[in-house]
Amino acid sequence: MQLPPDRNYLETRHWRLTGWLLAAVWLFFLNIPLLAALHQPEPWRRVVGAGTLVAFGVCYVYVFQWARARRLTHRGIPVGRAWAAVALLLALGLAGIPGTGGDWLTTLVFVAAAAVFLLPSRQALVVVALTALTPPVTAALVPGWEAEGTVVFAVLLASFAMYGVTRLTQRNSELQAAQQEIRRLAVAEERARTARDLHDILGHSLTVVAVKAELAGRLLELDPARAATEIADVERLARQALADVRGTVGAYRGISLAGELAGARSALAAAGIAGELPDAVPELPAERDELFGWTVREAVTNVVRHSGARRCVIRVEPDLVEVRDDGRGPGEEAGPAGHGLVGLRERARRLDATLTVGRRPEGTGFLLQVALPRSERA
Repeated sequence: MQLPPDRNYLETRHWRLTGWLLAAVWLFFLNIPLLAALHQPEPWRRVVGAGTLVAFGVCYVYVFQWARARRLTHRGIPVGRAWAAVALLLALGLAGIPGTGGDWLTTLVFVAAAAVFLLPSRQALVVVALTALTPPVTAALVPGWEAEGTVVFAVLLASFAMYGVTRLTQRNSELQAAQQEIRRLAVAEERARTARDLHDILGHSLTVVAVKAELAGRLLELDPARAATEIADVERLARQALADVRGTVGAYRGISLAGELAGARSALAAAGIAGELPDAVPELPAERDELFGWTVREAVTNVVRHSGARRCVIRVEPDLVEVRDDGRGPGEEAGPAGHGLVGLRERARRLDATLTVGRRPEGTGFLLQVALPRSERA
């Protein structure tokens, strides 16, 4: 089966063709020296005039496209090569004098435009000034050549137009670079989000699995029936963790406050920690409900895993959620919980919420609170 062409390849091909056309369309103005060359009475003059003009046009289009490609790919134009290109165009224009006569001055329009596109601004300005002064100066020095005021005007107009094209090409190049950076940051952010969610999900689920497995091991001889119940819970939690991982990898996994409170109740009971949890939760906007759910999950995971607490209290209000325990406090909890707290802080920041982590006001135990700004408390 033949695959469709890559979009980037098509866009590159389109812009390459556009660049050639943008340069070639202006060669129409070489018709004046070309007609002068074709009307020369001597064949060798016709050959020299027409040949140099064809070579001039090919070189001009090639130089323009080469410089444009370097600008679009964020590569600088070497000044030495730029001067060589401008000198080559000027030399080809001068070489055609035997066949074109004074009409060779038309090529100065293209020389000035190339200088603006290739050279730094100050150097290009010098070239434009010299090419604009050349027609009246040569008319005064060479008998039979007329002062071409239209050429002077064309030089200035073409230089100004090419300056606009140069700025436009530069802006397009910067825009493409910015778009690429945005795409790269978006991919990096998505990877970080997925890693953070996997850490939070597995950290909580595996902590509860480990606690219940340890409890089942202790109860295996003392109370086989309860041990079997705990083993069944371990199996259920393992399957749920697997489903959560699949859901997170496939798409963003929704977290609800009610679901996390139910899981927290079970985890605390399995760890032998007395839990004081709300029987009902207020109706919250979806984003706030999800944030509060992640808060309960992260806090209870830390309580079960690190705190050594005997009691845990979870308080939920429309504008905040708070989890506190009577364990060892932040001195020993903060280290292991670092990665999860970083992820929770990022989630809170998205809703302009404030994350507070520290010791309880009573002086012992651990406190974790997420509160919305006052403007959101309605």
